[in-house]
Amino acid sequence: MTILVKRSIGMAVAILVVVGAIALWKIYTIRTLMAKMAAQKPPPTVVSSIKASAEIWQGRRHAVGSLAAVQGVTVCNELSGMVQQIAFESGSEVKAGDLLVQLDITADEAQLRGLEAQATLARINNDRAQELRRNQTNAQAELDAAQAQYQQARAAVDNLKAIIAKKVIKAPFAGRLGIRQVNLGQYLAAGTPIVTLQAQDPIYVNFALPQQDAIDLAPGQQVQVMIDAYPQEVFAGTINAINAKVDDATRSLQVQATLGNAQAKLKPGMFVSVDVLLPRQDRFVTLPQAAIVYNPYGNTVYVVEHARDASGAETLVASQRVVELGETRGDQVAVLKGVQAGDEIVTSGQLKLRNRALIAINNTVMPDNNPAPTPANN
Repeated sequence: MTILVKRSIGMAVAILVVVGAIALWKIYTIRTLMAKMAAQKPPPTVVSSIKASAEIWQGRRHAVGSLAAVQGVTVCNELSGMVQQIAFESGSEVKAGDLLVQLDITADEAQLRGLEAQATLARINNDRAQELRRNQTNAQAELDAAQAQYQQARAAVDNLKAIIAKKVIKAPFAGRLGIRQVNLGQYLAAGTPIVTLQAQDPIYVNFALPQQDAIDLAPGQQVQVMIDAYPQEVFAGTINAINAKVDDATRSLQVQATLGNAQAKLKPGMFVSVDVLLPRQDRFVTLPQAAIVYNPYGNTVYVVEHARDASGAETLVASQRVVELGETRGDQVAVLKGVQAGDEIVTSGQLKLRNRALIAINNTVMPDNNPAPTPANN
């Protein structure tokens, strides 16, 4: 019995030794694996970057406006009548005084001849009465009556001539005509629209700016106008008038500028973008807007910094930094605080970064950084 107990105890001890050895080996291998995993570094995140630069920006105030003709009317007839002649083509250029439409004046001309005959007779009677009065052979009342009749006859002739002239509809000023709205032989009631006439060179642009910008405005200041119909062009002009009163509802100030329009590219009624150039210039540190990480608690950028790892090797890390932003122009934004000229800033890949994350720079593809982009260079 003693021998069996000793053998059982020996076997139990041997089993415990084997199990313990296996457990120690497992613990060793797990710790070794954990140490290797801890020693491994995550691969750096590939980003693009740009060096922040200081640029001179011309001071300006931006607004939206609309174009208006210096002179523009819808030509109408003052008197009713039948269209006898149409002397223009839709869209044509006309000079001041050019014939547009001739209404029928046949009856008026016939009536005019009768009135002119009456005026001639009244003049003869007036001359005769004056001669008789000089010879003291008629009363002064007869001479007065003859003179009054003559003046009335002349007034009737002049009145009918004015009516005939109003039925000859001419261009009140030089400009470009619109689309004809009447036809030959059509009866026109008084005030019927015939055609639009716009004087297009020069042309006005009307816009409004907030009242706080009034201190920066003065007649003669330069403006730059852009329109989506001509994205490659910038039209230059000058402020010619500033309203003397701020609008009570919007607290904005109405401004009018004049633009040259020799090629008639600009049309009244077009919607345009206006920049008023201020006399001052400002120096800003600028970045592409794509470099900014916009957050409710503050806008940030990632600054590229050089560091060394545990082995002493040089690495690149992205350090997060809060910035204060100014105005934007095209693809660029002005950075008022947080970045200095020369700082290298991450421009893409920020969503994959955290503070002090390892990075690798690849500038094969860069975000747009144009202060005045157009569809051609976007």
